[in-house]
Amino acid sequence: MMDQIVADFELPVTGEIPFRLGALRGKKVVLYFYPRDSTPGCTTEAQQFRDLYPQFQAAGCTIYGISRDSLKSHQNFKAKQDLPFELLSDAEEKACALFGVMKMKNMYGKQVRGIERSTFVLDAAGVLRREWRGVKVPGHAQAVLEFVETL
Repeated sequence: MMDQIVADFELPVTGEIPFRLGALRGKKVVLYFYPRDSTPGCTTEAQQFRDLYPQFQAAGCTIYGISRDSLKSHQNFKAKQDLPFELLSDAEEKACALFGVMKMKNMYGKQVRGIERSTFVLDAAGVLRREWRGVKVPGHAQAVLEFVETL
């Protein structure tokens, strides 16, 4: 998938404008997949992208967070964390499947299927230029911004 155009998809979104990946051509796009709204790691990650959002915008880039949470959960999380970017609800795992982010993980000694924290950067032509999988949150949003600024 690297260095190829990412297939178009639509998902429910927290904002007024329906989300369709193909409609974002002409802008660099960060898609970050995270396991769950309002959990410690996911909250910290969202806050870091929030705090750097003006720099992403200055670089001509838009950000979308994606998880399997409901739109209602996303709306609450977005409001509580004052996120300036939209969140996409992928309850049917359409985008998760497209990017291959579903993994078996150990939670409290049990095997559970969930989203592996991952980030993808698309250039203005919709081509996948960089991916991070198994993301560790500290410093990640800054590393993504530094890469976006090179595009």
